Amino acid sequence: MKIADRVARLGTETAFAVSAEAAAFAAQGNKVYPFHLGDMNIITPANVMEAAVNAMKDGKTGYCPNAGIPQLRETLAADVSASHGIHYTIENVAIQPGGKPTIGKFFLALMNPGDEVLYPNPGYPIYESQIEFHGGKGLPYSYTEGKENFDIDMDMIARQITPQTRLLVLNDLQNPTGAECSAAEFEKLAELVRKHDLYVLCDEAYFDIRYKGKSASLASLPGMAERCVILYTFSKKFAMTGWRLGAAIGPKEIIDVIAKLNVNEESCSNHFIQYAAIEGLTGDQTEPEKILHTLKERRDTAVDLLNNIEGVHCFRPNATFYLYPNVTGAMQKKGLTDYDDFRRTVLHKTGVSFCTRMHFGRPLEGEENYYIRMAYSGIDLPEIQEGLKRFKSFIES
Repeated sequence: MKIADRVARLGTETAFAVSAEAAAFAAQGNKVYPFHLGDMNIITPANVMEAAVNAMKDGKTGYCPNAGIPQLRETLAADVSASHGIHYTIENVAIQPGGKPTIGKFFLALMNPGDEVLYPNPGYPIYESQIEFHGGKGLPYSYTEGKENFDIDMDMIARQITPQTRLLVLNDLQNPTGAECSAAEFEKLAELVRKHDLYVLCDEAYFDIRYKGKSASLASLPGMAERCVILYTFSKKFAMTGWRLGAAIGPKEIIDVIAKLNVNEESCSNHFIQYAAIEGLTGDQTEPEKILHTLKERRDTAVDLLNNIEGVHCFRPNATFYLYPNVTGAMQKKGLTDYDDFRRTVLHKTGVSFCTRMHFGRPLEGEENYYIRMAYSGIDLPEIQEGLKRFKSFIES
């Protein structure tokens, strides 16, 4: 069978392969501590689930408008307008079956074959996959360790821009590093965007998963709203990862194209789930607040334990549910120089399962330090404590 040539350019999320390895190890009767996959083991708020059931009973089980039901689009426009200080209306919102579809549709709407796209590396691997699949040229930019968190390598961005560069992907409150832009970084990025006439995908999947301070957006800076498409998802704040609902929010001209892509790709997002999303946005916020409290407690415990392990250093991000500890010293101590050898050895010796830097893009020239990503969204506090104590014993033995 002859498969289309473009499929060879399509990547994947290799974190799912790590999950399969962990499941196979557990099936042999071993205890696994699942830090590998950014899913959530926290139940969706009861009022959100009840709203979905009621919508089904009310007959909201057929097709709905391609861009989403007007009630949800209006509610989400008002919510994001308030949080971002931007005036969005229903015309600026296209509902999506999850956050991820916004990535591919953004590229389909704005990227021609051969156009260059700046994207984060390490970063969510679907950016790179979709850029290459649709015929673009990816320009990876990286992060450096700062005083309290990772910083964008702004010089790396600036020196790669050419007349063919058209788009920038910015995942602020970032997966896997937990990095967030400072006000100065936002200003520098906005200056580059204006100077080089770029359009931006603002992946803000973790905008509301915040434990301290207030999230900000590049789209909120002067002149940026008309250049930015915001990727919004209900998955994190409302623990709705499996419900698959999100949105693209941005300039009407781009949103109109994305809505047309909805027609061609999935017709519409799930009808009754959209009523659940309205309840999530407008209803009682007690349970979403409890979700944040639970995640913060997990983060603090994990960071404290990691920083008590010889050869490991970990920042304490104010947002996301990921940690990206530097394990260079720990790997040297165990005489390991290969990421997969380290990951598999730790799994089989301790049961602790995690992703490594290799699962978030091709390594860049000059990388000297070694990092792993640990998600604490799908593992309870006692398991975090037990697993990281076993990890410490292994590293320090």
